[in-house]
Amino acid sequence: MKNADVIIAGAGPAGLMLAIELSLAGVRPLVLERHPNRRDTPKAGGLGGQILELLRYRGLLERFQAACPGPAPAPRFPFGGVHLDFTRLADPPLHALPLPQQHLERLLDERAGELGVDVHRGHEVTGVNQDDAGVRVDVRGPDGPYRVSARYLVGCDGARSRVRDWAGIGFPGTVYPEVNRLAQVTLTDEVTVLGNGDLDVPGFGVIRAGFTRTDHGLFGLGSSPGAPSVSLYTIEDETTDYDDDVPMTLTELQDSMRRVLGVHLPLAGSTRLSRFTFKARQAERYRAGRILLAGDAAHLFPATGVALNAGLLDAVNLAWKLAADLHGRAPDGLLDTYHAERHLAGARTMLHTRAQVALRRGHDAAAEALREMVQELLTDEQPLRRMGSMIAGADIRYPMPGPNPHPLAGTFAPDLPLHTGQGTTRVAELLHPARPVLLDLADRADLREAARAWGQRVDVHTARTDRRPSDALLIRPDAHVAWAASVDEPADTAVPALHEALSTWLGTP
Repeated sequence: MKNADVIIAGAGPAGLMLAIELSLAGVRPLVLERHPNRRDTPKAGGLGGQILELLRYRGLLERFQAACPGPAPAPRFPFGGVHLDFTRLADPPLHALPLPQQHLERLLDERAGELGVDVHRGHEVTGVNQDDAGVRVDVRGPDGPYRVSARYLVGCDGARSRVRDWAGIGFPGTVYPEVNRLAQVTLTDEVTVLGNGDLDVPGFGVIRAGFTRTDHGLFGLGSSPGAPSVSLYTIEDETTDYDDDVPMTLTELQDSMRRVLGVHLPLAGSTRLSRFTFKARQAERYRAGRILLAGDAAHLFPATGVALNAGLLDAVNLAWKLAADLHGRAPDGLLDTYHAERHLAGARTMLHTRAQVALRRGHDAAAEALREMVQELLTDEQPLRRMGSMIAGADIRYPMPGPNPHPLAGTFAPDLPLHTGQGTTRVAELLHPARPVLLDLADRADLREAARAWGQRVDVHTARTDRRPSDALLIRPDAHVAWAASVDEPADTAVPALHEALSTWLGTP
């Protein structure tokens, strides 16, 4: 087997997304996955948050939407035992795509194949050594052991990452003594779904929709009259260390419901059965020399619905920086910004998921009062929007160099409608190739001339927009704004600032 520029350990969502983004940037990665086949064990039930916007900016969202087995659910989300209901907002800050992880991995695998990515399944990384020049990776494959070398190794090998251990990166945090079981099931004919979403169970009575807290745990029910299935959720305090590769069964779910709620719920079948424990852990560093981490190898969050979003955004942030280094044009410190930015984003996600733990695990009257008060606050639009943006990861603003950066600098680029000489387009379409973009919104010849020396590294576009937020935007491949010129900013400040931003993010011209 030939050597590679980048070896990716793990062909889960983060690893495949990283491979796709590296390929778009002109790097050929090698993906090594210890399992011989894609796993069908249900894990995450869908995508949500900022990654949906990023997929749209890559031109992939419609493809992913088409693969969903069911319609997109109404924008209602659990938050630590209370509810976030965005249905009354015309533009919810948080959306979900009901794409189970096994379908997501298939789509990412197909996209990687279209780009010519080498994904070797049944090849387990068994050892790693690194020096200043690169990494040497020992692998056990179907035909025996071998060694492959690369400039960099990225550990996308999950919560029990061996790459993280070999790199000597600490993974501090907390393990919560609880087991969560989540299922999408069909009911037998003897169970009636009432008009308000409650269930009428013979011999027991009514189980109300939403969350029911008992002395033995938490039970959740989501259903709609006429819907083919219902969502069930249980949480119990338990210290069993389950193997994630051993699937949950209907019997295990029914036993859990009997312990928590005291009911035997007749079930006809299931479309999703998953079990997980909650941990709050974050790697001390996302980089150790030529070894980097992404996805669950870098962070574990104690709440549902955020891990995939965070891991895929890790991959997008890292890929273009690794590619710049491998192509020999990365400015000093560029690769270190991966840790600085994504560790910050991970800490922000940890903040709200730990807050959910505090809301969810309290059992006394004070905890009930706290949940009631938070639920009341979340009926107001401003706190509801703020919480939705936080969960989506849309409130992240990466720190940008220089004094007094523009308010857009460090944020996800707004998808402005654009008018050009060739017609209309949007910012999202300019980011499909995953290249840096300088967007001139005020026909500033001085700024276009200032970027001429970087012409091979940045795509320059001139367009008009109805309400321009700035005269120009420098947008990184990960769709974050690296620099912006204020409206009518004079050339004597805008041009030097653009030169500085281009040098900081794209290197010496």
